[in-house]
Amino acid sequence: MHRRQWMTLAASSLAGSAIGCRGARYGHILQNDDVDLVGSHAAGAAVWNPLVDESVAKLLARCPTVQRVDFDGAEETVVPEGPPTVCFIGIENKSAEELTDFKDQLYERIDTQVNGNPAFRNVSRRMVEAALIETRIRPDALFVPANQQRFAAALGRQGLPLDYLLYARITSGTTQRNDSRQRDYLLTLDMVNIHTGDYLKESATIRKGYHDSRAGKWWQYGPFEQADG
Repeated sequence: MHRRQWMTLAASSLAGSAIGCRGARYGHILQNDDVDLVGSHAAGAAVWNPLVDESVAKLLARCPTVQRVDFDGAEETVVPEGPPTVCFIGIENKSAEELTDFKDQLYERIDTQVNGNPAFRNVSRRMVEAALIETRIRPDALFVPANQQRFAAALGRQGLPLDYLLYARITSGTTQRNDSRQRDYLLTLDMVNIHTGDYLKESATIRKGYHDSRAGKWWQYGPFEQADG
């Protein structure tokens, strides 16, 4: 059989297979060095994971140690303690997109990175939720100092002295140009010292373009941009 005839037959077979299995779906396991899939309609792993990694690293690098003070009458005694305790309250989504199943995964990714830093001690998520139920305080109401003290007391009864409250917020900004749009994703972390009221804020941002066709990307950003999904 001539080569041209063989290639024609192979192409016909592939086309027939594609038509016959149009409803089939396939999967494969990603290796550690495989890049994350770039979502075509919303942010995904390629956006959220780098945002978490950058913002958490920047915040913990700036966060100072604390000194807990115990009052004994008129005397103030510095209590020697280990690493400061961080309580991650949760994620507030103010972006244009629903987080769906990514919300819990982002929580766990942030929580795990804080827990993995030896300079800090993390409060279990289950303990955080139990203390919120016991005190009947909404997470957004913990900015009130009196509520912070009630919440800290609830954790203290479980042997968990509280030093920092950690909040995460996701926002986005969208720029539309004909059939193309750019969305800027911003992840902001706030770390509040309940002893002093001081807080630190760090953030990370990623810009992402969405287009109805591959040519739309070339038209907006140039033909030499790396192709993706």
